[in-house]
Amino acid sequence: MTRLAMWSGPRNLSTAMMRSWENRPDTEVLDEPLYAAYLASTGLDHPARDAIIAAGPSDFDTAIAACLATPRDHEISYQKHMAHHLLPHVDRQWLGEFRNCLLLRDPRRVLASYSKVRSCVTLDDIGIPQQVELLEHCELVIDSSDFLHDPRGYQVEICRRLEVPFDAAMLQWPAGARETDGVWASHWYASVEASTGFSDPTLDAPPELAGALVDVAAEAIDVYERLRDHRMVLSTS
Repeated sequence: MTRLAMWSGPRNLSTAMMRSWENRPDTEVLDEPLYAAYLASTGLDHPARDAIIAAGPSDFDTAIAACLATPRDHEISYQKHMAHHLLPHVDRQWLGEFRNCLLLRDPRRVLASYSKVRSCVTLDDIGIPQQVELLEHCELVIDSSDFLHDPRGYQVEICRRLEVPFDAAMLQWPAGARETDGVWASHWYASVEASTGFSDPTLDAPPELAGALVDVAAEAIDVYERLRDHRMVLSTS
């Protein structure tokens, strides 16, 4: 049995990637299993906060135990994780039970999208410190921009490196919501619910930011570029 944890910041390719893996018949997915515990621990105000905590589990020990559970009738447990949910006091030892991957995106694009839902955004909100830490636990680093230029090529290579067979079903999926989506889906997943596959790559320049986001972006970009140095690059790309 393979446990795969895909770590990313918010407003990345993470939900589409979860759709891709969920479309495999051998894979069970978990959607942000630490989210309720993160909100209960930090007291942060996120859309659907009370419903998320009520859906639980709202403590990290129980949430981590659920992550480590063996899926029924599936060979792969694919878990979509947000890096910022990994708070400093949370035990890291359990990460050794996973094949960990890190999914990157230009933080200017992350901030432009995320700030439409939450007005005050910090480096911690988009998981930049945790992404640096997670680098030592992750065997694959994938940049979403690279990936979208060749989804098939990257999924084939990701599967090869993770020692699981590639399945062409990972490239297309039915539109709509899923029972496995978190209760926050109505606030964040509209574009993915309308999708049937990975979107075309974004070719336009990163958006211009204003106010406090300019300083956040400047610091985040420096980290992003250093993380990007470790990214997987296909020989044909």
